[in-house]
Amino acid sequence: MRRLVWIISLTLSMQLSAQQLYMEIGKTSSGFDYQNSVGQTLENLQSTSQTYLKLGYRDVLNNSETLHFSLGATYNGYGAIGSDPVLDNFFEWDVTYVGVEAGLDFRIFRLRDFSFYVKGLASSEFLIQGNQTLNNQVFNLVGEEEFNNTIFFLKGGLMMSYPISRNTLITANYTIGKTALLDQGNETDNEQLKLTAHQFGFGIIISLPDCNCPF
Repeated sequence: MRRLVWIISLTLSMQLSAQQLYMEIGKTSSGFDYQNSVGQTLENLQSTSQTYLKLGYRDVLNNSETLHFSLGATYNGYGAIGSDPVLDNFFEWDVTYVGVEAGLDFRIFRLRDFSFYVKGLASSEFLIQGNQTLNNQVFNLVGEEEFNNTIFFLKGGLMMSYPISRNTLITANYTIGKTALLDQGNETDNEQLKLTAHQFGFGIIISLPDCNCPF
């Protein structure tokens, strides 16, 4: 019994000694892939640049301290702009989502003080603000069925970290993700709107007191 208590205490101590907080901010280059109910697509959609922000918690998962789990909150802006020369019109989407993101990062190698990671992430996001511009008219997208549903992302990416103190890392990050943004679920209606996002950003990871982190 004492041995079991000791093992549990040691495990909790190891977990508590590896806790970290992180923040990341950067730019999202996003694009919308739209297909109407008869299968036609918009050919002239161009990506626009928006801001993203992430805040969360990170912890080590293995004894070699190469695999980490993260869980945090996200704020993401997405947008696209385009026109149709045949119809002589102009259209633009500008939307903002907040969400929850979970992920794993694995350190693949070190080069002096630099560490390099691969990342896999999944997120669930909710629309809080959005507008669609069509020629000279602007439409509020909040409450619209096509945009107000939850969107789900699957992402992959790379991260590089560098220690600037005993308990602080700075990071450079790149991720790419794609999701089904609009899917009516109607067998007679094939309208779809998918979202692709490339994110480039910089971040900071701060170890909590008594963290035994592998810097």
